[in-house]
Amino acid sequence: MKKLILAIAVIFSGIAASAQTADEVINKYFTAIGGKDKVATIKAVKMIAKGKQQGMEFPLTALQKSPNKMKQTISFQGKDIVVSCFDGKESWAMNFMTLKAEKSEAEDSENAAKDVDFPDPFLDYASKGYAVEIQGEETVEGVACHKIKLTKKPIKVDGKEEENSSFYFFDKENGALIMNRTTAKKGPTKGLAVESFMSDYQEVNGIYFPFTVTQKVNGQEAFSLAIEKIELNVSIDDTEFGFPKE
Repeated sequence: MKKLILAIAVIFSGIAASAQTADEVINKYFTAIGGKDKVATIKAVKMIAKGKQQGMEFPLTALQKSPNKMKQTISFQGKDIVVSCFDGKESWAMNFMTLKAEKSEAEDSENAAKDVDFPDPFLDYASKGYAVEIQGEETVEGVACHKIKLTKKPIKVDGKEEENSSFYFFDKENGALIMNRTTAKKGPTKGLAVESFMSDYQEVNGIYFPFTVTQKVNGQEAFSLAIEKIELNVSIDDTEFGFPKE
């Protein structure tokens, strides 16, 4: 009986240690990028960058505003094209062929409301109803990393609820976020691993941001982003995110 009680105690102490370790990794990450309190002060971001996809380069502007508004616009052949936007309730984008704005399906807007997590998904994650779990270590781009699973509220795929989770890899030595891995739920890449690699961290108003982001789908590079400028807490009118009126 004593051995059974001891075994149970070891199991539960292991669970507690894992939960604590996950929070330690997250806290180290926030310390590395400037502190949780500073990150919490971010209410708006404007980012200017150069994107590259399939050998083509194009200017890109990204806007984000608390609590959950976002917009990405590229310049292509002299035209500004909104490739993704969410106004807090509905998501929309411009059709590349017609250059007309089109609203997304209701399901996609509902999912966007759960995935647009500004300024950081790990900030006060428990109060949002999220769960974190440490899943050991993994080497990413030659860097030994802690692997953390983040689970948000379920999303809908073709009318059915599915788990909404992704994996984050933090440098064991300095705490920086090295890579994020998720699985595409829809579209031509459905079921494939989508990995975003972060590097070239630079300071902006006391907070460190990755200025180079590379995205791979199923191990093949699909998109890269070279950030040129980041502005924090700039004034962005809510109308910037609204569906354009005819």
